[in-house]
Amino acid sequence: MSTTHAAQAGPTTPALTPRQAGERARRILDEIGRAVVGKTEALDLVMCGVLAGGHILIEDLPGLGKTLLARSFATTLGLDFRRIQFTPDLLPSDVSGAPFYDQRSGEMVFRPGPLFTHLLLADEINRTPPKTQAALLEAMAESQVSVDGVTRPLPHPFVVIATANPVEYEGTYTLPEAQLDRFLLRVRMGYLPVADEAALLRARLDRATPETVLRTLADPAEVVAMRAALERVEVDDDLVAYVVALIDATRSHPQIQVGSSPRGGLALVQLARARAMLDGRDYLIPEDVKALAVPALAHRVTLRPELWVRQIAADDVIAELTERVAAPQTVPAAAARP
Repeated sequence: MSTTHAAQAGPTTPALTPRQAGERARRILDEIGRAVVGKTEALDLVMCGVLAGGHILIEDLPGLGKTLLARSFATTLGLDFRRIQFTPDLLPSDVSGAPFYDQRSGEMVFRPGPLFTHLLLADEINRTPPKTQAALLEAMAESQVSVDGVTRPLPHPFVVIATANPVEYEGTYTLPEAQLDRFLLRVRMGYLPVADEAALLRARLDRATPETVLRTLADPAEVVAMRAALERVEVDDDLVAYVVALIDATRSHPQIQVGSSPRGGLALVQLARARAMLDGRDYLIPEDVKALAVPALAHRVTLRPELWVRQIAADDVIAELTERVAAPQTVPAAAARP
């Protein structure tokens, strides 16, 4: 049985409420936190991306746990996992697959590439040329792959967690804007605080094995059910207007050359709903939107060239913009219900 059909043939998972889905997601995060130490904020953001049905870009220096994070999510969520090491000589067919001649049957047979999985780790995605990066675009946007005129669906769910080293490092390529816009959010890991790094080293010494063995707490069907629960998180009209105001502000900000696309607003709403669910709520509040504005929007805007010289980052501009745009003060209708 193919991976695609296997993912769809399991027992049906009962529908979940947002609160039930949030409880399950928190248990999964607690388990992953045993392996990925001291990265609570990054783990929460990645989980929001998974629940919101999007793809995640993790951008940071080497050795900060990006690969471990992706592998830990795949293990705990019970998802089929593949990894592609992006290199300058990687071809599009190495990613999506290609037909080959089967001598036994005398026919051309399609050999699926590593894209045909539930969770794909695109490691160091910015070390391969744009032509190969573009092989991911259709998969990320439509969960399908077209090769030789034949369209093949990918397993459901399909999540790309891509890692990237900072673009100013030698041997890297800037990701095309179209591809950046396909990532629901961008996460930065950062260095551990000294106390957490000491705890990380002590935990490694105490267990006497290279990595923590994680339990599998979910399966593909349950991930799909948690995503379905997200759609039941209520969003009041004033919060919709707030998100639109934030998106519009990126298009008129004097330091931003190209503002966010409408996809940015959709991403921000879905990620904010995921945060609400993780917090045990079935309704959105302004703090959900504020907390996800930088991860959801900073990689979607292009700053004016002179700001690079002044070392002003898009994260800083979006954070300032979020503080400046007035948030609604009314209590969401769902919060007022007993």
